[in-house]
Amino acid sequence: MTPMTEKARDAEAVSRFVERFAAQLVEAGMTRMPARVFAALLSSDSGALTSAELGEQLQVSPAAVSGAVRYLAQQHMVSREREPGSRRERYRVHSDQWYEALTNRDAVLKRWAESLREGVTSLGAETPAGRRLEETVAFFDFIRDELTAMMERWREHRERMPDRP
Repeated sequence: MTPMTEKARDAEAVSRFVERFAAQLVEAGMTRMPARVFAALLSSDSGALTSAELGEQLQVSPAAVSGAVRYLAQQHMVSREREPGSRRERYRVHSDQWYEALTNRDAVLKRWAESLREGVTSLGAETPAGRRLEETVAFFDFIRDELTAMMERWREHRERMPDRP
């Protein structure tokens, strides 16, 4: 069986996948347009599309694509690259995008825990609010430790995978 090329794919089926997966990302908390752009990039064989290609596929304006890409880049889910010899940018999703996104979440959890620790000091560790904040700090610390260990296990597992991307 030969691999199907992007041009030979059923455009309607691809569109249905993109919209369905984007809807799941929205349910998980991502805003709609970044979710659609991410799903479109993820579903392309090259993992990279121009703003014009994304706009055409998703039937949205260049401004909508630009805002979505800006958000996704801030979340470390896509990167921008210049086409050689051109001023056009391509937006790329990498095979390690989930790792990058989770690593970014680790930094967010760390900042939240630091702020909450300050809150414990401000409110007093002996107060009900201070104890609640302390428990939240402990939870975030636990999640960060587990995330670190899990990502290390993933890297080891990925190295053993046949035909890894």
